[in-house]
Amino acid sequence: MNMSMKKESLSESLEKLEAITEWFERQESVDVEAALEKVKEGVALIRESKVRLKEVENEFEIVKKSLTKGEL
Repeated sequence: MNMSMKKESLSESLEKLEAITEWFERQESVDVEAALEKVKEGVALIRESKVRLKEVENEFEIVKKSLTKGEL
């Protein structure tokens, strides 16, 4: 992933994945090269989303620990 790119929110990534899915559903005849690019884009979005989900999970754990210690 290009580090100069801003991180997308999970909502943005899901919207883009939905748009890719809809693109495939609209195709009567799929251009293999175009489909491959869409698949690559989808894979990248899924990878980025998994990383972001892990970050969010870690943030929740930090909040949970601080809450149980009475630090909030």
